[in-house]
Amino acid sequence: SVWPIGVIMEQWLSHVNMQTQKKPHPGQTLLYKNTLDCFMKITASKGLRGLYKGMGAPLAGITPTMALTFFGYGLGKKIQQQSPDDSLTFPQVFAAGMVAGVFSTTVLAPMERVKCLLQVQAHGAIHRYAGPMDCIYQLYMESGVQGVYKGTLLTLLRDVPASGVYFMTYEWFKARFTPEGKSISDLSALQILAAGGLAG
Repeated sequence: SVWPIGVIMEQWLSHVNMQTQKKPHPGQTLLYKNTLDCFMKITASKGLRGLYKGMGAPLAGITPTMALTFFGYGLGKKIQQQSPDDSLTFPQVFAAGMVAGVFSTTVLAPMERVKCLLQVQAHGAIHRYAGPMDCIYQLYMESGVQGVYKGTLLTLLRDVPASGVYFMTYEWFKARFTPEGKSISDLSALQILAAGGLAG
């Protein structure tokens, strides 16, 4: 699947970005001068593997997220179709995409909360959480499921319309790439990949 590949490509950028955002304690100098300096120092001391520290959590999260996204998208289309062969209008595709956004938020919301807490922690002197799993565990022990899903409404307000726009744009590009007299099913893998990339 293209989604785990995207996570792998993005991970080192995210890791370097978080490292360069760290503020030194009073009397200390900056560990990294800029993004390039951070990249060079990490690879020099830990190799390329150092850039992918903490990649397990995003990879573990992307699988259920994408599964729920496409399940929701399929369900959103099915609700609006009288038969599986019925074509949907672009507004209907947008609506199906929004259904997908609702489903994916069940995984994305706690992931976003944990990411924000760990990023805030990176700027402070006190490190309360040892990592993503420890963060989720502590949130659950303190406030239960409600603590883990705090902020879900904001995630829904962001991801539901964004998901609708993504799928509508994706289907539009696929339609544009399809030659007259041909079917979307005739598109090559590269054309479908391009449609997904441009939609994103």
